[in-house]
Amino acid sequence: MALLNETPQANRVRIAFFGLRNAGKSTLVNAFTGQDLAIVSDTPGTTTDPVSKAMEILPLGPCLITDTAGLDDEGELGELRVKKTLGVLEITDIAIWVETPHDADRADLRELFLGECRRRNVVVLDYRRGDSVDELKRKIADIKLVDVVPGLLDGLVEKGDRVVAVCPIDESAPKGRIILPQVQLIRDCLDRHATSIVCQPAELPDALDRAGAGALVVTDSQAFGEVRRAVAGRDVRLTSFSILFARQKGDLAEFLKGVAAVKNLKDGDTVLIAEGCTHHRQCNDIGAVKIPKALTKLSGGKKLNFVFSSGATFSLREHANVALVVHCGGCMLTRREVLRRIDCAKEARVPIVNYGILLAAANGLSDVSEIGIVASST
Repeated sequence: MALLNETPQANRVRIAFFGLRNAGKSTLVNAFTGQDLAIVSDTPGTTTDPVSKAMEILPLGPCLITDTAGLDDEGELGELRVKKTLGVLEITDIAIWVETPHDADRADLRELFLGECRRRNVVVLDYRRGDSVDELKRKIADIKLVDVVPGLLDGLVEKGDRVVAVCPIDESAPKGRIILPQVQLIRDCLDRHATSIVCQPAELPDALDRAGAGALVVTDSQAFGEVRRAVAGRDVRLTSFSILFARQKGDLAEFLKGVAAVKNLKDGDTVLIAEGCTHHRQCNDIGAVKIPKALTKLSGGKKLNFVFSSGATFSLREHANVALVVHCGGCMLTRREVLRRIDCAKEARVPIVNYGILLAAANGLSDVSEIGIVASST
């Protein structure tokens, strides 16, 4: 239960430390966090895999601190470690380049690193061994990252409004708790002094009676069709958790282009189904089962080839000839990371769509363009 009291990693500033072997990255990480997070040794290559710690650091607030292996690691295993280190950049907001006076001999690696940071729009700060750690924290605190992430319910809910959250509890639901998007919706309602009513689909009619006219109904994407039928004829608004996260973190214009592109899929086309977290897939998993079914329906029964990715890294290079990307709601990802993934698809000229928008379209929302705002049930 302790995890429920922590700031979600998607809402933390991601700070990662990079440099050559023995530059002092691990020593700096320990000083920066005030903990023995990383093993410190004079032996080159002590840090072999990224090590992360979620914590609160004043005056920065909630952060995710990551120590990485040296970019000059050697040998077959060393190359794999370097690849993992560069992979950390995919989820980094602020990169700290740690160096000693002797590291100038490998200026080529620093330039490679800076190029990767520029390509990903990652902010870089330099730290030379012996510099003030407090001064480094001050510099980080002064950084203005991209833009302020909008609220989940901005423009949709005001003080005194009612929100009905439809949360199916099935074989994929975590034992003893509700999932992060549902938690964040309830918290957003509390922050706005709105009333939230939480129910399963079977209890929705009673919840709607209590909520009254004008309520906002937010459903899990998997139940969109069932919920749409239940609210038919009522004066309420309907959307899904995934659609709200698309509004908050993504690019709705690109997602709407993506769902429109489904009709252009051909037999044999490859579709990448991508998720931002890693979990054990259930027998009726949304990504492995329900999304492929929805795509088959929307594409007119095309025989498609499905490939999957999950976790912190995302790359279209690992999959050949992808015709469409279908991405999860991104509740575990920062807005910067979601937008980077969208940009990756745009650069590759591959349409991308969000789970919620795709499932809403597959479950009878006739005017898909309405999804970006919130579909009326009437």
